[in-house]
Amino acid sequence: MRRVVLVCPGRGSYTRDLLGTLSGSASLPSVQTTDAFRRALGRPPPSEMDAAESYSSRLHVAGENASVLTATCTLADADRVTQADQVRVVGVIGNSMGWYTALIVAGALPVTEGLRLIETMGQYQANNVIGGQLVYPLCDNDWAMETTEPLEAALRDIPGLYVSIRLGRQIVLGGTEDAIRAAIRVLPERKSGERIAPFQLPLHSAFHTPLLAETAQRAQSDLGDLAFAPPEVPLVDGRGQVHFPRHADPDALRDYTLGAQVTAPYDFTVSVRTALRELAPDAFVLLGPGANLGGATAQAMLDEGWARMHTKADFLERQSRSPLLLSLLRPEQRALVLG
Repeated sequence: MRRVVLVCPGRGSYTRDLLGTLSGSASLPSVQTTDAFRRALGRPPPSEMDAAESYSSRLHVAGENASVLTATCTLADADRVTQADQVRVVGVIGNSMGWYTALIVAGALPVTEGLRLIETMGQYQANNVIGGQLVYPLCDNDWAMETTEPLEAALRDIPGLYVSIRLGRQIVLGGTEDAIRAAIRVLPERKSGERIAPFQLPLHSAFHTPLLAETAQRAQSDLGDLAFAPPEVPLVDGRGQVHFPRHADPDALRDYTLGAQVTAPYDFTVSVRTALRELAPDAFVLLGPGANLGGATAQAMLDEGWARMHTKADFLERQSRSPLLLSLLRPEQRALVLG
């Protein structure tokens, strides 16, 4: 039986090509709960948004919908994994909004309380985008590190520009609208897969930066009564701190979730590193929608020298032989998780 760490993606994970992800998932407890939760609020249920005839930025990308849609796909996959006999979950990590989903998956928040958190934070973004975020790679397409001097100069010289998320061998910057425009002008272009970076993420606020201080204060007022509890499995946050079952402090989880998690950088890289060192899993399982955290997770493994891997070629060779990263989108890897 494989010992696995589950990886919960952030809100930008549900993309045009993933329309229909929830098809066939209506019987899963999390989908039923989330659909009922949204209907009670008079808002479109995730299963209906997912079943739309076409992808719409107004519907699927808007913060008040994107977060809960992403979370429902993640929770549906978590339902499947936790019912499987082939794996044992030894930890949960997330990226950015995926931290909220990770709280549910790990059992630190009941499903309805976690949905309240996701829904409330998403609704704060309705017609209220604060600044923006952009993605910039720190490596080439072969994952060889590039110079960080232009990035360091931009962070030093552009007022209102901050590190938002550390994501393997790429960085997400957050800042004011002026700062984001300035960064796009001065950062040298680099390939990021098939795209040219830097590029701005649509309808994203400057999450995990000081610009969200008022949002954090509002969340502490509106959500301070959330029923946090010690998780049922180890839960690693965006600082690399492990919250262990029975020993975790619910107040500390609340303070972090509604405080530093909102206003300080989210270090997904260090959460992977900590999971490797503290939990020693046999593999990481990428929960849906999509698998866009695969590269960042693999790059964090390389930075750690895990399983003697140091290059992209090392990683791909190991994946072909005995995978350390399992995506439910790949039939051969899905079979290793779900049978």
